[in-house]
Amino acid sequence: MTPLRQRMLEDLQLRGMSERTQECYIRAVRQLAQHYHKSPNLVTEEELRQYFLWMKNVKHYSRAATTIALCGIKFFFRQTLKQDWTTLKLVRPPREKKLPVVLSPQEVRDILLRVRLLRYRVCLTTIYSCGLRLGEGTGLQVRDVDSARLLLHIRHGKGGQDRYVPLPQRTLELLREFWKTHRNPVWLFPACGRGGIHRPTATRPFPRTSLQIVFRQAVLASGIPKPASIHTLRHSYATHLLENGVDLRTIKEYLRHRSANTTVLYTHLTDKVQQHSRQALDHLMEGF
Repeated sequence: MTPLRQRMLEDLQLRGMSERTQECYIRAVRQLAQHYHKSPNLVTEEELRQYFLWMKNVKHYSRAATTIALCGIKFFFRQTLKQDWTTLKLVRPPREKKLPVVLSPQEVRDILLRVRLLRYRVCLTTIYSCGLRLGEGTGLQVRDVDSARLLLHIRHGKGGQDRYVPLPQRTLELLREFWKTHRNPVWLFPACGRGGIHRPTATRPFPRTSLQIVFRQAVLASGIPKPASIHTLRHSYATHLLENGVDLRTIKEYLRHRSANTTVLYTHLTDKVQQHSRQALDHLMEGF
């Protein structure tokens, strides 16, 4: 590791950034350096400006990718290099107002039934039934399961926040059955290693990318035309709770949304609301 990267890493640690954020920010700066084939501290403001234009007009980065790159590069120049250029104030990620994709309960079942390996199927089922983010699901530990109170302790979620979410009885049974296949004292979903023989002693969970690939294949095999990702399971969880009478404030706490406006969005996605609207519109159109 170069002294410059070490310095940035230390700055990120002092700022209290999570390990995941540290990795993303350092990767963003590394990609900038690779683009110009030189150390990032030698990149000029004009080159930085052209790099952001290249991201937007040539690579067509999404809002999420642009935000990560911008935040990482801003941090590097402003905090590590003490360089506050005008370009860094000018660039903004593109604005998007997209409704999340939501699966019906039957579609969720159809997809999960097509996941062949038990470890992936149990992990995805847990993510859906507890409304978890991808990293929260793969990073679950044995100590996080409170079987007496049927709660799951989510540690170091987005923003470093902990929370408890209800643990369905069936999900608890699946977790117990799967844990008996490896009996790792720490991880619920340990890394397999070659042939799966290292699961009992694994010191880390299995990779997120493996789960993403498996889920993508299951969606294709199901024939469901929606552009669903693992995060779609979280959106579906919230929508299904709302359809079954759970109030918005409770759902907000389960998801740990910062703003109630984010949770209110799900009211537009429920089948009951859509059906009520269709009935009202059908009534209005009876005279035409």
